[in-house]
Amino acid sequence: MENGLNGKVVAVTGGFGSLGMATAQLLAERGARVALIGRGAVPAAATLPAALAGALCLGGVDLVDAAAAQAAFDTLHERLGGLDALVNVAGAFRWETIGDGDARTWDLMFDLNVKTALNASKAALPWLVASGAGRVVNIGAGAGQKAGLGMGAYSASKAGVARLTEALAEEVKDKGVTVNAILPSIIDTPQNRADMPDADFTRWVQPREIAEVIAFLLGAQAQAVTGASIPVNGRV
Repeated sequence: MENGLNGKVVAVTGGFGSLGMATAQLLAERGARVALIGRGAVPAAATLPAALAGALCLGGVDLVDAAAAQAAFDTLHERLGGLDALVNVAGAFRWETIGDGDARTWDLMFDLNVKTALNASKAALPWLVASGAGRVVNIGAGAGQKAGLGMGAYSASKAGVARLTEALAEEVKDKGVTVNAILPSIIDTPQNRADMPDADFTRWVQPREIAEVIAFLLGAQAQAVTGASIPVNGRV
């Protein structure tokens, strides 16, 4: 296929959430062989989009634990025979002011947003290098560039994702691997709608719109793009 994804093996962490599932579905529709990795239970087969009927689903994986991440990617390699790309969607959000908050929230955000991407990338790296044209795309956030009220811990962790992206891009740029980050604004998900019921949802960025940018970065056309953090804002 012209997009360069046909037959490529792509792992999507946080694969059972709204953005992870939308991304996996689009990549599968473009011909990729997709593996979804999630902390929760594997969704029932009947609830998966038709494009993901043949996808490898690995549930109960705590990517904060480096050994668990390694075991998951070992299983993926054994089942699919290689790995060409990694999309690090796994993450979480907490709103908490500094004055009334808990310092442990900063540890939690670092664990769930930075360590998950770090451990997955480290486990996947040998196979991404071996593929000859490996790709990593991390999900950062626009908030990682400037923190707002109650966003300190989350914003700091997403700034960490950007620095991880840049550092890894430099590390592997001569090994045929590109590493980039997407910086979404507010994503239109059921959880965000529930949390902000009075918002104008039409202004938010759709999961599939983000997935389209991810697909571009995974393809051959983006081989000259690495170390970048790309805003995908919708109309926010």
